Amino acid sequence: MESCSLWPRWLRIVVSIAIAVYLLAVMLPPLAGPPPASLLANLCIQPFRPLIGAVGLGHGYRFFAPNPGPGHSFRWAVQMPDRSQTAGVIPDAKTDWPRLLYHRRFMLPEKISALVPLPDAPAEVVANAKREWQPLVKDLAAHLLAREGGSRIELTLVEHYLPAPEEVTEGRGGEDVSIPLGTYAWPQKGDR
Repeated sequence: MESCSLWPRWLRIVVSIAIAVYLLAVMLPPLAGPPPASLLANLCIQPFRPLIGAVGLGHGYRFFAPNPGPGHSFRWAVQMPDRSQTAGVIPDAKTDWPRLLYHRRFMLPEKISALVPLPDAPAEVVANAKREWQPLVKDLAAHLLAREGGSRIELTLVEHYLPAPEEVTEGRGGEDVSIPLGTYAWPQKGDR
């Protein structure tokens, strides 16, 4: 029986494989997201990572899952050249407008919080992790210093306490965890 298709058989096979690979690249990131993720999904996603990164499929779908985990924000305090201080938070629901800007800024502390260990982590773990998150934090510090016209900035990552449902109904809560990320300044003349 002869096929009536306009495409040759080999091209239909190649296109079918490409569609199947793309569908896997769409489905795997939510399955292999942050814990509790399947070890099998994390193993399966590895060969797809270049494609997922290239076409921007690594979204944080699990962020809104039934068990999302605590939220994060940055607190910052900038020392101005006249020694006065200004402070703020990222994200800031009052000033980050339009709402899309708030959501983009909301993802900054979420991304960095995944790289920063808790304060009670062993020193070796903290030192190794710092090599990954510090370049991102330095870029954020430089951006804030330039925007605010400051000379020094102190950054803190805040992990907001996520109460259990029974705590909410009982009116109880807990303490946020503050993790200092350091103090940064513009390089002095001659520094590199």
